[in-house]
Amino acid sequence: MKKFLGSMILLAVVMLNLYAYADAPVVGVGKKVTLDYTLTVDNKQVETSVGKTPLAYVAGNRNIIPGLEAQLNGMRINEEKVINVAAKDAYGEVDPKAFKEFPITSLPKGLAPKVGMVLLASAPDGSKFPAIIAAINGDKAQLNFNHPLAGKALTFKVKILKIE
Repeated sequence: MKKFLGSMILLAVVMLNLYAYADAPVVGVGKKVTLDYTLTVDNKQVETSVGKTPLAYVAGNRNIIPGLEAQLNGMRINEEKVINVAAKDAYGEVDPKAFKEFPITSLPKGLAPKVGMVLLASAPDGSKFPAIIAAINGDKAQLNFNHPLAGKALTFKVKILKIE
């Protein structure tokens, strides 16, 4: 009888925990989600929110890269996960049309251009975006206007902190 009663109490506790977990909010469209993340690219940590301000976004509003958002859906508070995002689902593949040549004289005055150097370019509307010097050919510099993470697979280690 004691074994039966003990088994019933254990079953009741498990069922209550499952019921509470089933009612816990999950990441989904329209929910404001706060999370910590660490981004790794080519086995090197690129950035982290751990110990800093966590990332907050509204699911479904396309505020974060699609491959990350899709894999966050369904997660719960305090859940941790490693998420791999292919380049096509992150910042896209490298677009060869995004490479443009400019005279070196059009670069900022006093700049000694070097391959790999990141410049801040301005769009006609005044917005700023990065351009990477891909090559120097005589008096011309080839600039790469692809996102710096284009063509890269990304790995995120995430922990859901809050779902509202």
